[in-house]
Amino acid sequence: MKIDDLPFMPEFFDRYINLVDRNVTLIDELKKSIDVFDEVIPQLKEKVDFRYQEGKWSVKELLQHCIDTERVLAYRALVFSREGNVDLAGMDENIYAQNAIVGTRSIDDLINEFKVIRQSSIYLFENLSKEQLVQIGTCFAKEMTPLAIGFVIIGHPTHHLNTLREKYF
Repeated sequence: MKIDDLPFMPEFFDRYINLVDRNVTLIDELKKSIDVFDEVIPQLKEKVDFRYQEGKWSVKELLQHCIDTERVLAYRALVFSREGNVDLAGMDENIYAQNAIVGTRSIDDLINEFKVIRQSSIYLFENLSKEQLVQIGTCFAKEMTPLAIGFVIIGHPTHHLNTLREKYF
């Protein structure tokens, strides 16, 4: 399914979905984007703890944020696809970042974990029916579907990749 198959564009999350090519299918782009960070990480290996501004995340924290967010989004897609219209709590990414232990982790370890989580997301979305993909659920008081969540999963790391390119080089 493609972005044009979305029954509606979820408010707030559209900023991530709009970073995805409208002509790609969800599954194809999930598979293709598993390597989304590969081109920039070698250039950032010497800057893994760099923060472009006080209070901003380091490269490792940013990668951990992408991992945590994909896990949470995949859970939401699973719940909406299985239970239908439920209302799930939001996620405070700053609390997650404060409680993540990235100091002792290598950048390669984080990249590998991202790829494993993405592979898990691929399996999830490959095994949802068209009907399940468009079931509506609520999060942050915003309605969305598993299909929309799938495109957010693709666009969210792209958003952060753009930040890495703009602020960390």
